[in-house]
Amino acid sequence: MRAVRFDEYGGVDVLEVREVEDPVAGPGEVLVAVKAAGINPGEIAIREGRLHERWPATFPSGEGTDLAGVVQALGADVSGFAVGEEVLGWTEQRASHAELVVVPSDQLIPKPASLSWEVAGSLFVAGLAAYASVDAVAPRAGETVVVSGAAGGVGSIAVQLAQRTGASVIGLAGESNHDWLRRHGIVPVTYGEGQAERIRDATGGSIDAFIDTFGGGYVDLAIELGVAPQRINTIIDYGAVERLGVHAQGTHAIATAPLLAQIADLAADGSLEIPIARTFPLDEVRDAYRELAERHTHGKIVLLP
Repeated sequence: MRAVRFDEYGGVDVLEVREVEDPVAGPGEVLVAVKAAGINPGEIAIREGRLHERWPATFPSGEGTDLAGVVQALGADVSGFAVGEEVLGWTEQRASHAELVVVPSDQLIPKPASLSWEVAGSLFVAGLAAYASVDAVAPRAGETVVVSGAAGGVGSIAVQLAQRTGASVIGLAGESNHDWLRRHGIVPVTYGEGQAERIRDATGGSIDAFIDTFGGGYVDLAIELGVAPQRINTIIDYGAVERLGVHAQGTHAIATAPLLAQIADLAADGSLEIPIARTFPLDEVRDAYRELAERHTHGKIVLLP
């Protein structure tokens, strides 16, 4: 099969698509032919070595967590799935950017028929990171929550989940994404210089919670705006977590198949929109990550092996 590999930390040029041996499903595992696999900012940080102390790579390394595809084979002691069934889920082995992947059966769920491959294959990391972020700050009806990176892969989901709690949601985003936010009941505020004053104007100065999906000082901004540390969650600014004692609840803090199924059902019935910014074939993985690194995409970028 063909799979993404890299032999050392570095930029996108270390990524290669290689012919490697097909994986074989062991006991409790399922072999899946991958139809779509999302890419995520954390994978850039891992590949560049910036998270070596937290999540070191073993070379040659694969990459990729999100996946959706078709069951090809079942390992021993697997029940609840059938060959030919469409599934979605995740791998903890940095292995989904490939034509085939072996996945523990408890990390897969049936793919709802109405979900596109692109959405299904990019749902786990961003969907659960958004859910975890909202859960960590626990917004309630009548409160106000601010979300940074509100049109990005995680932020675009977090604003919708926060809005479902009955809270008023302020979304920080570029002006090109303001109409999308308004259509989802979110109050858009342009990020950048002067954003603190714009947020105060939009909220009347009352801000109860802050979700940071972007980094780059937004936790400090939340503190400046008077948000209590226990009502702030970041999925990226680990330095601020150590300095300020804010939450850092992300995907893997809550990762379960039943919770992923809840998110998938919301997306399938139209209650939750998962924007897809662009798709790339596996051979163009470097271009996919170049675009993601610019950090201006609306929604998810997805590889199609």
